[in-house]
Amino acid sequence: MNVLGIILAGGKGERLYPLTEERSKPAVPIGGKYRLIDFVLSNFANSGIEAIYVLTQFKAQSLIRHLDEGWRVSDFRHDRFLNVVPAQMRTGSDWYRGTADAVYQNINLIERHRPELVAVFGADHIYRMNVRQMIEQHRAPGADVSVAVIPVDIETATGFGIVEVDDDWRVRAFDEKPAAPKSIPGKPS
Repeated sequence: MNVLGIILAGGKGERLYPLTEERSKPAVPIGGKYRLIDFVLSNFANSGIEAIYVLTQFKAQSLIRHLDEGWRVSDFRHDRFLNVVPAQMRTGSDWYRGTADAVYQNINLIERHRPELVAVFGADHIYRMNVRQMIEQHRAPGADVSVAVIPVDIETATGFGIVEVDDDWRVRAFDEKPAAPKSIPGKPS
């Protein structure tokens, strides 16, 4: 299956200051030679996703250097690549105004690649995931969009972007750091 990976790597990471004083959040070092972005790149590589755009915006130089030194790939067929894409204000006079806008401003890259599926992931999380399992779960019911999230306690939910779902786990809303978050159906806490 032709899957295009898009990694959102433009975050300031204000809560990680002073680690983000000179670099973007995805470029924060983990364990010496690794960076936060290495988790999503490893997940993509281990899931067979080899066509990847990394969308950057904030203090990207150290991130770009890390990608050049540790992840650069080439292929004469042009179906395996890791390309860094700086913010370009393609749709007006604004830089990226969030996740959806970053993807929208680079819709030309998706159209050029013509993938069967687009996997959009953030570059600032520490996790291990088989993305192919998510793709199979996505395709089984014929979903238009699938979102990977984890449950959090209602008391801490105000510090996160919260996905509201119905009883069938269909996404009904997204609320960024809500003052009064809604609970998962059947799980009030």
